[in-house]
Amino acid sequence: MTIRARAVTAILAFVTVSVTASVTTSCSTPQPTDKKLPPVNPRASSLSEGFGTMDRLVDAAKKEGTLTVVGLARNWVGYGEIISRFSDKYGIKVVSSTPDASSRQQIDAATRLSGTKDAPDVFDLSLGVAVANAKKFAPYQIGHWTDIPDTLKDPKGLWYAAYGGYMSIGYDPRKLPAPTSYAALLRPGAQVALPGDPRRMASAFSGVMAASLQGGQPDAARGVDFFSRLKKGGMLSRPDRATAVLDWDFMNSAAAARDQKSWHVTIPRGEVLASYYLQAINAEAPHPAAARLWEEFLLSDEGQNLFLRAYARPARMEAMEMRGTVDRDAAAKLPAASGTPVVLTIPQQDQAKAYLKAHWSQITGT
Repeated sequence: MTIRARAVTAILAFVTVSVTASVTTSCSTPQPTDKKLPPVNPRASSLSEGFGTMDRLVDAAKKEGTLTVVGLARNWVGYGEIISRFSDKYGIKVVSSTPDASSRQQIDAATRLSGTKDAPDVFDLSLGVAVANAKKFAPYQIGHWTDIPDTLKDPKGLWYAAYGGYMSIGYDPRKLPAPTSYAALLRPGAQVALPGDPRRMASAFSGVMAASLQGGQPDAARGVDFFSRLKKGGMLSRPDRATAVLDWDFMNSAAAARDQKSWHVTIPRGEVLASYYLQAINAEAPHPAAARLWEEFLLSDEGQNLFLRAYARPARMEAMEMRGTVDRDAAAKLPAASGTPVVLTIPQQDQAKAYLKAHWSQITGT
């Protein structure tokens, strides 16, 4: 079993998964061979059920002409290139609403704009928000459905992972030796930062929890204590002044690629925290065919490799490696990770967030 395969086995300990998928997988999006095609149904739950062929899905999406996305910043996991590639390939205008919206704000936008042409067609969400709002989504099993690990998808297709990352340490090699652990950052002269407030920002929260890992077990109290020690030692800093930043490996890797002399990235051995971002289609999507085509594109070999080239870890990566369709040069640029990655369950997240809400102010004073 690969590292990534082991990583995801904990993600849905609270959800009973019983997947029945009849979609054939291949290097390209599967195409039904039955000559008798079904009537086009843009709100169908699969390609074969609603369109019969990929060409018919493309035609239906082109007739709609528009796709509305929300919360997709162009500098986040390559979404700028992904959006441009999708739009150019299919001739569909992509309207990007509130690019910096959080997962919760994406759902709020859909509620506020419900019934209007401006409502978002698709979402890009954290696990907790996706599971809590599953009733708002339309089921859809993409063509490569069986390539997505069972633990990274809802059995009905209400949500499914597209990409993820591992928590990492980005650091300035000119000012700091390569840290072999989070504890190694507790050294005089180090200036350590999170990308934001862990009570409000998912990556910062995960930074605290990654630093809390011990024997594969997370402990919010241990994480808060770690940052309290940094604060007391005068080593807790802002990202723009830090010699080390705890953030997702795709963010630190992108920074390292921009300036290899002043920024490196490492994932401490045996202290790997993983997380995946989930796709979902709005049940009230104004452009249902375009929404389904978007998901097919994101989970295609092309879309998955675009995530990979932005240093994110594709949900289908293991299957693509087996078929030889993964971008090997891009894969080789991912930071090395050793040990079994830990994925927080929703109960663990809820408990940790409650602890930080009660105790983080002892560090910041706010």
